Amino acid sequence: MLRKRWEPLETRTVGKAPEAYGYYELGDADGDLVGRGVGVLRDELKEALAYGDAERVRWERATSLDHAERLADEHDPA
Repeated sequence: MLRKRWEPLETRTVGKAPEAYGYYELGDADGDLVGRGVGVLRDELKEALAYGDAERVRWERATSLDHAERLADEHDPA
């Protein structure tokens, strides 16, 4: 898991997300991990916000999709 502070998953937070590839984690109100993924961060977070399955988010920007996938492997909670 990322060692970054959770931010609320809301329109303002999604607007701050870069239009770049990255790895992200979604959390519930207690900060428990409920989802994770890779992709263009702003697009992925817009979708997560629309589905409403999470209340918090944190991410790490990547330089490419391949880099984002490596970040996901590095932060695999399993």
